[in-house]
Amino acid sequence: MKNKAVILGANYYIGLSIARCLGRHGIPVTGVDYNETGTYAFKSKYMTEKLMAPDFKADPKAYVECLIDYAKKQDLKPVLFPCADPYVEVIDNHLADLKEYYHINMTQAGLFTDLMDKNKLHDIALDHGVLVPETLRVDDENFYDRVEKELGYPCIVKPSDSHAFVSVFRRKMFKVSSKEELQEAVEKSNSNKLEVIVQRIIPGFDDHMYTFDAHLDQNSKVTHYMTCNKNRQYPINFGASVFTKQVHVQDLYDIGAPFLEAVGFKGFAEIEFKKDALTGKYYLIEINVRTTNLNVLLEQVGINFPLVAYKELVGEDIGKNYLETTSGRTFVYGFEDALAIKGYLKTKQLTLGQVFKSHFTKKAYAIWSIDDPKPYFSYMAFLGGKVLKKIRRK
Repeated sequence: MKNKAVILGANYYIGLSIARCLGRHGIPVTGVDYNETGTYAFKSKYMTEKLMAPDFKADPKAYVECLIDYAKKQDLKPVLFPCADPYVEVIDNHLADLKEYYHINMTQAGLFTDLMDKNKLHDIALDHGVLVPETLRVDDENFYDRVEKELGYPCIVKPSDSHAFVSVFRRKMFKVSSKEELQEAVEKSNSNKLEVIVQRIIPGFDDHMYTFDAHLDQNSKVTHYMTCNKNRQYPINFGASVFTKQVHVQDLYDIGAPFLEAVGFKGFAEIEFKKDALTGKYYLIEINVRTTNLNVLLEQVGINFPLVAYKELVGEDIGKNYLETTSGRTFVYGFEDALAIKGYLKTKQLTLGQVFKSHFTKKAYAIWSIDDPKPYFSYMAFLGGKVLKKIRRK
């Protein structure tokens, strides 16, 4: 008998990738969601059980009670895997209660939430000597004059709480090119009660974005890591990975490992960096404190991070694994990569030849898997339904 893995979120490929990473090793996997629509991860043969829970956004207390009630019925303590930032926040806010019934990497309540908060992360990074883009807060004295003098235009208006911002504006940030645009962006944010900061844009195309992916044990020591290089993002320039290669960059370990260890991090983390095209220096952009969309790539090139987390929490030896070579294997999320390519071509940031050449590489697909095809067909049916609705509206 093995401890079950409980995955929060079945409507995105992160949850699907965790189910596959664990299910292929005989670990029973339970998927949890509050809505049947678009939950294609439930179709995976590695998802052995499905749990429908209350909407965590509308009633987080009822959601947590549902998770606890489920755990009480199990013979062994389950291992909990959040697949999106809102799930992390729910766990962080109810950590003491949930840890009684679940194995959870995090032990320090509030740390994960602080690292997800762009405002707090800026200060934490500076306290530990890590470069972050020059930043100003809206309530800083002479704010608008300082933005023009210290940051320059264009610059970005970035939320402290990314999930709340995206749910309102359907974008991760505002790019502004003048004082008037900045004022409008700040007013929009304020009217929706969203805290924002303003940052300098680090020069460099999207292929100057990198990730440091690591697991830290319960002593906050890095036991596993690798690094990757984003090539394309969606939305373009300020979005999520849709075409990312695994490459080894030692500098990212040299910056990322001491930082995560110093703040007392435990579990999986992905630090996103941007390399300044002019100076070559790496700037910390954000930290993902849960499994990310690159998980399928990380597993295929040699480190099964969900399995590492699971084994440590149930008391098994995890050893160490530092991937310090470049495989060149590439993560691809086909649908959004197609949208990204369209944007890059339209803005002339890439040529058709460059796009064509980029595809000559071994790929790790976000959803498709030859040994588990049903989620892919479910996703395509869901996507087709959305397209058909748009056509009918026209």
